[in-house]
Amino acid sequence: MNVQSALKGQYHAALAMLKQTIEKCPDDLWTSQGQSPAFWRVAYHTLFYTHLYLQPDEKAFRAWDHARKEYQFLGPVPWPPHREPKIGEPYTKPQILEYWQLCDTMVDAAVDRLDLDAPQCGFPWYKLPKLDHQINNIRHIQHHAALLSGRLRLAAGLDIGWVGFG
Repeated sequence: MNVQSALKGQYHAALAMLKQTIEKCPDDLWTSQGQSPAFWRVAYHTLFYTHLYLQPDEKAFRAWDHARKEYQFLGPVPWPPHREPKIGEPYTKPQILEYWQLCDTMVDAAVDRLDLDAPQCGFPWYKLPKLDHQINNIRHIQHHAALLSGRLRLAAGLDIGWVGFG
């Protein structure tokens, strides 16, 4: 079994499910504050950390061209790198889909570059080996895809299809 192939497939599958939530989100739900944080913020947060954690380490990260400082945070939690976000203008659905495309396109080459045997993941706030951290990153994508899927089901009666392997 090739671990890199398995990771790539699961990254693409989780990202495909996230993409469905973004594409199906009605415009009125996209920026609604009825569910906090807003739909677009959860989608952006998920993509930001997908992008970040596909890097070998924190120093290798180069932000998306349209990144806005501190938009990635959902709020304070008891560990770094989270804090209160500074949110202004929301990202549009086309912008988030553009970021989704960047993340999905980079998966294969990024996974191939990682040292999955490394005892540290390269991010000081996580005390995990690199392979564990990659699995954690996929779980993070799926967690937020499920959260957004639930919002779609409750607010608009829309379902997201299961993607088992990308």
